Amino acid sequence: MSFDDLPVDVGVIYEGERVRGKDMFVELGGPKIEKKFELALARSMDEVEDERITIIGPDLKDMKEGSYNPFAILVEVAGNEIEPDLEGVIERRIHEYVNFIEGMMHLNQRYDIWIRLSKKSFEKGFNSLEYLGKVLIRLFKSEMSIIEKIQVTFITDAKELENRYDEAVNRYNERDARARGLKDEDVDTFYGCSLCQSFAPTHVCTITPQRYANCGAISWFDGRAAARVDPKGPLYEIPKGETIDDFRGEYTGVNQIYAEKSLGKVKEVSLYSAFEKPHTSCGCFEAIAFVIPEVDGLGIVHRDFKGEAVNGLTFSSMADTTAGGRQVPGFHGISIEYMRSTKFLQVDGGWERIVWIPEPIKKRVLEFIPEHVRDKIPTENDVTTISELKEFLKTHDHPVVNRWTELEAEEETAAQVATSEDGAVMVPGEFTAMVGGVGGGIEIIFKNARIYAEKVIIRRKVAGEKRK
Repeated sequence: MSFDDLPVDVGVIYEGERVRGKDMFVELGGPKIEKKFELALARSMDEVEDERITIIGPDLKDMKEGSYNPFAILVEVAGNEIEPDLEGVIERRIHEYVNFIEGMMHLNQRYDIWIRLSKKSFEKGFNSLEYLGKVLIRLFKSEMSIIEKIQVTFITDAKELENRYDEAVNRYNERDARARGLKDEDVDTFYGCSLCQSFAPTHVCTITPQRYANCGAISWFDGRAAARVDPKGPLYEIPKGETIDDFRGEYTGVNQIYAEKSLGKVKEVSLYSAFEKPHTSCGCFEAIAFVIPEVDGLGIVHRDFKGEAVNGLTFSSMADTTAGGRQVPGFHGISIEYMRSTKFLQVDGGWERIVWIPEPIKKRVLEFIPEHVRDKIPTENDVTTISELKEFLKTHDHPVVNRWTELEAEEETAAQVATSEDGAVMVPGEFTAMVGGVGGGIEIIFKNARIYAEKVIIRRKVAGEKRK
């Protein structure tokens, strides 16, 4: 495909390119802008003017260098085979296509979009959203032949975006509600998505009726529609295969796809746990379920949360640990819609294990939180520290408090320790230590170690606690 009329290159070579803050010309959407969105809509043929590009508000050349701007993308498509089930799929392709542009970075989806344009690309002449519109139109038409007509609208005017925001959110909610009627047990095929592998090479998003894609943009119905129209595309069928463990959500078919798509890096996955062989996390997840070992519970923090969560860490700090296509027990990328599922982290205790959640997210999923625990989960308005959290959970009789009693009642487990004649402590077998902080570290494995120390403390690891 030719892009000779564009001032910058376009191609898969640029997918995964990062534009750092010091290198950006402008930011569109992103965490500093409250309302932003990208939306795809299926239209009738007479509602779409083919290849029309509309810009409502300031264009790139009218924006101040280093500025943060309101932004929305509306893609309207028509064709004999276009159906509403494809809207989420088309929407998610925006992420891929924008990242094909030299010097342009796209992250997230729906109401969380975050785009940066580099100074270098702007200086080369990429100074209008018209160019972005041309790229989207050409790539959509070339890769999705069912699209017969397409028009693209960019909104950078804050007032116009405000007027259209609720319409977009309502459309997302309608799609999500439709998908809730189906259960994982009702189907023999799940769907996989590899759109984020440019940023997370070993990540495979497994999409089931009761477990949305981590980005929150693709349901089981979306996956099915995409796989039908583009069987060789980034969304594909995952036959469930044999059930290894129904409660944990472990299936031979899912494990096989993970092993293939991750090149053997990930071989086993439990779909409904944040601790035991957890589903991998990309980087576009809407929220993180994170372990709070001091209370043996899980907190939740979403991408737009400002400041520090109750554990003293920001979303971005925990995202560094969570993302990249890794399995990190206790740091688990999730979608908001998954929090509405009856299978939500069921292996770990579900909502009875959640001990902290931001107020905006709690309001959005309130009716899906079991009533008996609803008022026992604090928000940032109730507690801001671990000590305050402990006290809140005790006084409100949160179910997790019962776990503390059970754990205290258990016998302390300790490895058998023998001392040699020279005073060294002999630790038979193998144990592991982690050196490093939240952002990563070095894992050291000791085998039949001989240790010289004034004091050795061996303690039982609380379930769900990170190794130290």
